[in-house]
Amino acid sequence: MKTSLKLIVLGLLTLSLACKQEESKDKIMAENTLLKEWEGPFEGVPNFESMTLEDLEPAMDYAIEKHLQEIEDIANANEPATFKNTIEAMERAGKLMDRVYTYYGIWSSNLSSDEFREIQQKLSPKLSEYQSKIRQNEKLFKRIKTVYDTSLEKSLEPQEQRVVNLVYKSFEMNGANLDKQGKERYAAINKELSKLYTDFSNNILHDEENYVTFLNENQLEGLPDSFIKSAKKEAEQQGKPEQYAIVNTRSSMDPFLTYSEERELREKVWKNYYSRGDNADEYDNNKLIKEILTLRDERVELLGYDNFAQWRLQNRMAKNPENAMDLLMAVWPSAIARVEEEVQDMQKIADEEKADIEIKPWDYRFYAEKVRQEKYDLDSEEVKQYLVLENLTDAIFYVAGRLFDFEFSEITDGSVPVFHEDVKVYEVTQKSDGSHIGVFYLDPYARKGKRSGAWATTYRSYTTFDGETNVLASNNSNFVKAAKNEPILVSWDDAETFFHEFGHALHFLSADVKYPTLNGGVRDYTEFQSQLLERWIYTDEVINNYLKHYKTGEPMPSELVTKIKNASKFNQGFATTEFLASAIMDMKYHTTDPSEIDPKTFEKETLDELGMPEELVMRHRSPHFGHVFSGEGYATGYYGYLWADVLTSDAAEAFNEAEGGFYDEGLSEKLVKFLFAPRNAVDPAEAYRQFRGRDAEINALMRDRGFPVPKG
Repeated sequence: MKTSLKLIVLGLLTLSLACKQEESKDKIMAENTLLKEWEGPFEGVPNFESMTLEDLEPAMDYAIEKHLQEIEDIANANEPATFKNTIEAMERAGKLMDRVYTYYGIWSSNLSSDEFREIQQKLSPKLSEYQSKIRQNEKLFKRIKTVYDTSLEKSLEPQEQRVVNLVYKSFEMNGANLDKQGKERYAAINKELSKLYTDFSNNILHDEENYVTFLNENQLEGLPDSFIKSAKKEAEQQGKPEQYAIVNTRSSMDPFLTYSEERELREKVWKNYYSRGDNADEYDNNKLIKEILTLRDERVELLGYDNFAQWRLQNRMAKNPENAMDLLMAVWPSAIARVEEEVQDMQKIADEEKADIEIKPWDYRFYAEKVRQEKYDLDSEEVKQYLVLENLTDAIFYVAGRLFDFEFSEITDGSVPVFHEDVKVYEVTQKSDGSHIGVFYLDPYARKGKRSGAWATTYRSYTTFDGETNVLASNNSNFVKAAKNEPILVSWDDAETFFHEFGHALHFLSADVKYPTLNGGVRDYTEFQSQLLERWIYTDEVINNYLKHYKTGEPMPSELVTKIKNASKFNQGFATTEFLASAIMDMKYHTTDPSEIDPKTFEKETLDELGMPEELVMRHRSPHFGHVFSGEGYATGYYGYLWADVLTSDAAEAFNEAEGGFYDEGLSEKLVKFLFAPRNAVDPAEAYRQFRGRDAEINALMRDRGFPVPKG
């Protein structure tokens, strides 16, 4: 009896000590900036001004622990599984993790450093393990399956049914039905992959930051003044004030290759850029590619699939790799035939100039610009004089006002913290009634530690099931800062990209969904909305009111506008082929036995078989194909840009045919209602049919690119 009493007392003391330790931990964590509730205006905003890197790892560990406990509580509930106590409970869980991951994303994409990358290396496997623990929780999946099976007999309300279907399918695709041994291996593979993805991404970033081409005063021939000033500023920041720096990013490489008269330097800059991750050193990514492909293949084999692409595409619009590849190959012959025509035009000019060269990849942009000027009398540098970044910002806000009834007002009182002084913040309201929609963050400039390219993200998405939430959306670009008191002038391509990323932001801001899961996207559909928004830069309202000369303020002359529109299909061979090559390689990588793949050889042999023109390369060569090998978002999904462009071309024709053109009120309302607001609450194919009255047609894409339309 005494022994039993002692055991009881000991048990109570142990429990009490554990509770006190937990309370103490909670108290300590309450002081961690990254864990604090978001306070301030607009339903609370991230504490960007006070975030510190030393808080990140403990905050992430704590957030993981708390979310897993919430999941355990749901999985072990005594009541029978229902939509409310299982699916809704899951949708409500993880709010602390959402907050911490917002900061993690900022350091990863916008403010990376050696110190952060060390922490990232430790956190990546932890995050993978955490996700596996949720996806492979047997009790949780049993409850989800119960709700799913019940819903098949008695359907739920549409958004409830959609979220049940998506949650069930996600768990099923991620190994929830595997046996114990299978689950353990599946989780181990994910953990290994998470490290490889981080390594792959960091290797690219290393080569972008460390391969810089410095020019002297006598090596600037052909370069525009605005570019020279930016290159000078970059060199000053890199400690070489007497020189000019061409950094290893697309925004610096592309204009240099377009204008520089120095062919040897063009070759050097081109090779620096296209050899990122492929320099036979400790940052080489070729070995990682094979490891990634091998692990992905093993993982889907556990689930019974023939290859990664088959597994990945089952819940996309394409449904399977064959459908995706059919689309790519339907366009490929026209694209490479157009490249042949473009190269002939370029070679003719080179011969007339007695350049005594054959067009090489580092010559393509340079001579394409000469052809553009000759064929269309269109000088890209002249066009840039009318593309002032500040005016383009006003232009995207104008379009948002006309189509979405949104108004953007800059917040200048410091009430919304930012993570870098370059970031601007805007309140978004409904123009018609002044009601609050959300906050828009704009981070436009390139800097060390910021990943290249352009992207959009959210810090908080719209939902209604637990009370209406506003949206915190962000656009991020890599424009090179101009010299002091100089405007930032951008290329037409960069201007289109600016509109593109804003399309993603509008998709976030216009969401009208009940549950967080429904804010997710179907990869070959979510690029459609943003690609479609690019079309508005061609409208008279934007051109006449916002494309103004940076010195005179005069609007773009009508004759220049005509030239731009006439030249809109120019160089489509190059643009389409470099994209298609990457998309086809992505699909080939994931439908081929990895044991047969040596990345360097596989890339070359596959492109040779396709008849890839030797005068250009893939838009993203394999060793720096971050879309595909830095994570899984676009793995076997890069084709999605073309799939979405079929929808885009078809929808653009609808606006062209509308009485009010691209600002037709009735069609704009349908655009928002059926294509933007539902996010993933409606099957994408059905959503498009609601907008257009039919499925999209590939012939619209062919017409759009100036390619021959197939007969029949």
